[in-house]
Amino acid sequence: MTDLMEYEAEQVATANASGKKPIVFVHGLWLLPSSWDRWAEYFQSVGYSTVTAGWPDDPNAVDEANRHPEVFAKKSVQQVADHVEGLIRELKQRPAVIGHSFGGLLTEILAGRGCSDVSVAISPAPHRGVLPLPISALRSSSPVLRNPRNHGRAVPLTYEQFRYAFANAVSEEEAHELYNTFAVPAAGLPLFQAASANLNPWTEVKVKTKNPDRGPLLIVSGAEDHTVPWAICNSSFKRERRNKDSVTEIVKLKDRGHALTIDHGWKKVADTSLKFIQRFVKP
Repeated sequence: MTDLMEYEAEQVATANASGKKPIVFVHGLWLLPSSWDRWAEYFQSVGYSTVTAGWPDDPNAVDEANRHPEVFAKKSVQQVADHVEGLIRELKQRPAVIGHSFGGLLTEILAGRGCSDVSVAISPAPHRGVLPLPISALRSSSPVLRNPRNHGRAVPLTYEQFRYAFANAVSEEEAHELYNTFAVPAAGLPLFQAASANLNPWTEVKVKTKNPDRGPLLIVSGAEDHTVPWAICNSSFKRERRNKDSVTEIVKLKDRGHALTIDHGWKKVADTSLKFIQRFVKP
């Protein structure tokens, strides 16, 4: 069996035993698999089985993650993509995959590997060939990229940095709640990999957009997202729609920032994702 974490192995076993179509959720930087808990419960309620995939060595809880930030360090994009692919290969049915931020990028990578029946990439981090670099995206990643030593470190966000990068479209009160509930340190390496992807022909941050086995793909953009603004999402969409064998769509949700999967409006994003998935795979 693939080297899964205990909670992943349990979820995979439950999904396989259920016989229901699985949905695999992939988180991004500064979050944990538990950030998908409400989504998983919701998708289960309409008949799917669910697996909240971790990155290698992810702790189970936010307080544990904040006590041991070193576990996040030096996790590369390919390492995480290979880990999630290994999890998917343990499922008896090919899943739908939903990912956010760097999890959205991983979702695109996995779709390009032919790992999913249908995919939803929410505010996906850019891959090689995605050229726009809006100022807000540079500012959001600056807590990591401004120090080259962060390449091999785990980097936490201060509340002010989280407020700008994730929680700019919610109230101050909710921003504090989201920060205290969800925010954990994150590996610096993936951000350096993404930042250099267009300069490195051998980068791990690339997507096989034309794979005929990619399956349908929806890209979801938050109109107020500082970290992955519309320009980045739309550039990703334009590259993905070169796939002539599969449906490729994009939607922009107004008044939504980068925290759109965890803030008070998460259910609307979940419904948008669910409706797309239901067009192609049933529970």
